[in-house]
Amino acid sequence: MRAYYKRHIKKAIDSNLKDYPSILLTGARQVGKTTIFENEYNYKMISLDNINILESIKNDAAGVIASYDKPLVIDEVQREQNVFTALKYLIDKDKKNGEYLLTGSQKFELMKNVSESLSGRIGILQLLGLSNRELNSEEFYDAFIPTKEYLLNRKPKNSFNQKKIWENIQRGSFPKLYDETDFDFERFYSNYIDTYVERDVRSILNVTNLYTFIQFMTVLASRTGQVLNMNDIAKDIGINVGTVKKWLSVLETSNLIYFLQPFSLNVNKRIIKSPKIYFTDTGIVCYLCKWLTAETLKNGAMAGQIFETYVVSEILKSYYNAGKKPNMFYFRNTDAQEVDLVFYENGKIYPIEIKATNKADVRTIKRFKVLSTYFPNVEVSSGGIICTEEELMPLGNDKYIVPVDYI
Repeated sequence: MRAYYKRHIKKAIDSNLKDYPSILLTGARQVGKTTIFENEYNYKMISLDNINILESIKNDAAGVIASYDKPLVIDEVQREQNVFTALKYLIDKDKKNGEYLLTGSQKFELMKNVSESLSGRIGILQLLGLSNRELNSEEFYDAFIPTKEYLLNRKPKNSFNQKKIWENIQRGSFPKLYDETDFDFERFYSNYIDTYVERDVRSILNVTNLYTFIQFMTVLASRTGQVLNMNDIAKDIGINVGTVKKWLSVLETSNLIYFLQPFSLNVNKRIIKSPKIYFTDTGIVCYLCKWLTAETLKNGAMAGQIFETYVVSEILKSYYNAGKKPNMFYFRNTDAQEVDLVFYENGKIYPIEIKATNKADVRTIKRFKVLSTYFPNVEVSSGGIICTEEELMPLGNDKYIVPVDYI
């Protein structure tokens, strides 16, 4: 029997079902969207991956959907745009909340259809892979922000295990990889990427050589955690910048990459304006860049980049699972002064540095002073260094050494 990890996003799903007639749960393939509804909700489910159901929906979407008891789960809803028009009609006719639960793995056309037909009628949530909290069966649901209150309230369930953290970073966060301890890492990701390229990329882009797209993903993976430079990427692969833009858009709407925007508050002088790029799953990065064991990854040249990618993805999970969008940025100026993460809430800045080490250097937090220089009218509040130290430790002035499992 497959293992099932309780998903924290359920609370946000339940809340949205009270407020909207329908909800849409988006996420990359195999992150567990369908599994949540199979395990947590005793509702009828139809999948548009079923060719017979898909053909029926194409011919009479409203009639087919109306024939099922409610609430109803419609899986892989992006495969037929007639569903959205039909749902608008049925929702306006019945005027009941919590009737339709939709899943979709490809947002490229999906969000356009949602905005055109279901605006105001649908709550939209995003699911990433398993979080460290979920893997440890923790019941802590707050979105991460390095306030003193959050850090003192956050009490991880298990003792810190650095070896386990690096194993999870290398393995990635797809639920299927945690069904059993003896998994084939390379086979899983090889099949995953081949299927993604064949099914999603080919359906959107006119890519004559799919190998080139996989090469593009590999070059991008080697740059995870770095400022995006489309010209360099184009040169490395031998394609034009317009193609890079288009392909990046596909990866973003497939929920495989995330753009971390620069923090500026409309300050224009000498601040880098390009986003940083992160993969949402570190296992994909490790597979594409051939870090095939946790030990070689931990001691390898990309350890810092991939650890930072893991931290960003875990923070994103804490927000998405709470049904929120993070006010999270990075700061870098033209003199290469940088702060890895900047949270901005209630008129305050909460800065974070990320270090793949268990010997965090307290001098690191001196970098935060640049924020006061550029934003003199904004309070730089609590923050610290996320790293692989075992215990939360104060550094003074509401700054802390923060173990990575405090996310």
